[in-house]
Amino acid sequence: MLVFISCKQKSDNTPEPSVPTGPDTEQAADSSAVETNPPNATYSPAFNGQTRIKGVRTQTAYTARIITDQLDRPWGITGLPDGRMLITQKTGQMRIVSASGQIGALISGLPAVNAAGQGGLLGLCLDRQFATTRTVFWVFSEPVTGGNVTAVGRGRLSADETRMENATVIYRATPAYSGSNHYGGRILVDPTGHLMVSTGERADLVTRPQSQSMSSGLGKIVRITTDGHPAADNPFSGQATARPEIFSLGHRNPQGLALHPVTSEVWQSEHGPRGGDELNHIEAGKNYGWPTITYGLEYSGQRVGAGIQQQNGLEQPAYYWDPVISPSGMSFFAGNSVPEWENNLFIGSLSGMHIARLVIENNRIIGEERLLADQGQRFRDITQAMDGALFAITDEGRLYRIGPN
Repeated sequence: MLVFISCKQKSDNTPEPSVPTGPDTEQAADSSAVETNPPNATYSPAFNGQTRIKGVRTQTAYTARIITDQLDRPWGITGLPDGRMLITQKTGQMRIVSASGQIGALISGLPAVNAAGQGGLLGLCLDRQFATTRTVFWVFSEPVTGGNVTAVGRGRLSADETRMENATVIYRATPAYSGSNHYGGRILVDPTGHLMVSTGERADLVTRPQSQSMSSGLGKIVRITTDGHPAADNPFSGQATARPEIFSLGHRNPQGLALHPVTSEVWQSEHGPRGGDELNHIEAGKNYGWPTITYGLEYSGQRVGAGIQQQNGLEQPAYYWDPVISPSGMSFFAGNSVPEWENNLFIGSLSGMHIARLVIENNRIIGEERLLADQGQRFRDITQAMDGALFAITDEGRLYRIGPN
């Protein structure tokens, strides 16, 4: 049986338990998919299990509780070495939250963001030697001449944790555009110490084709050094017509990036239009198709482009959702404190208002579960902390701890 304990955090940080709730989880698998609504499109998947895979259910007892509900539109979360959480807020703030829900002071010294639309202070990660360097990297929508760009900042968290010292912008995904949507915005440090950053194609029809352009930083996964330079061994390095920072292309609005805990391979989630949300297994130099191929429709209900889902040279998503769940930040579960969660992928769902748990075998999805679907929350990001538990943030300002009893 799942044990769900919700402890609402009052403004004075005194936890207040509510009535336990949650689904019965005695059976491990369902023969039917968790999605029961009809799809928007009548497209057929490229292979069995690419969408609407069978449902699975967690058997091990675990606890989910609200650590605090006093955050202001949190967007990115990462764990500090001492077990606390460093969190970005969309409107431009960064702050630290303890495992007991104590919210620290606003951290000053960050560059200004354009928080209109889907912009703001977005994803973040720590330097691999953070304990020594105290260096933090973050993604934000930066107002510049000609509009806004997805930018990467770097700074040093002060010893008293009140300011970001020597904050500087190390990378900008140009060209700038005056729109306010589809920034992408996730960042991680790969096993070689390079930064991998997701950038959106900025949503509008005029910018959409740049997802396929090798001379544009839009709609890409880029791989750069911690100083912002292209990684020397990137797949298009040395090609005169290609930006050397590009690692993969053909992305729409990629709001999730994660490293597999065993293989260290990169996985990515991105928003589709009307249907066609994707989970991709990212490989160097590959083209993931947007907008040439997609399992989604325009918001009007019309086909996107030629309305095709497969084309030689373009990668298929490992999994897709129709209707959309709006996948955002994600994290693999390392370890076996909840045995059936080992190496599973957990994805925050915005419009779906749940956390999607995906079971992966040989790079194929073999099971899906929806967690915390009764909470009415838009789950924006999720990470695994030092104690092995998952910590998830919602647009509504909550921080959840999800893990073994």
